[in-house]
Amino acid sequence: MPGPQFLAPKPVSPSRRVRRFTLAEANRTLPLVRRIVSDIVRVHRDVRNLQVALQAAAAKDQAAAQTLLDRGLDSLQAYVDELVDVGCELKDFQSGLVDFIGHHDGHDVCLCWKLGEEKIAYWHEVTAGVAGRQPIATLRETAS
Repeated sequence: MPGPQFLAPKPVSPSRRVRRFTLAEANRTLPLVRRIVSDIVRVHRDVRNLQVALQAAAAKDQAAAQTLLDRGLDSLQAYVDELVDVGCELKDFQSGLVDFIGHHDGHDVCLCWKLGEEKIAYWHEVTAGVAGRQPIATLRETAS
């Protein structure tokens, strides 16, 4: 009977200060965010295809398929890290949904953007998620 296996804890990342965006600041970052998110969506699709290929691969081809998958996962993580460095958070790998933290009326809100949208046109409460997306105009109306 094999002995117990001990898993090393994942390295702890230093805490990041949450970046808060105005709507104008978030929209100004969109050219960069759009490029990064496009890469994330593409590489995520490729990684999913590689996972399927690995499962279907003959035993002799599994090492090569695993190497390709590992490279794809590393690339995907690098793009996600780049997006985090900008200060926003990826919410969905397939649709390219991203939240920017904003501040409104004394509390944090999410300025919500999805790949394919021209600009940030939606927001939601931090606890509401994408199901609570509302037009940005409703955020402005509450400021009046």
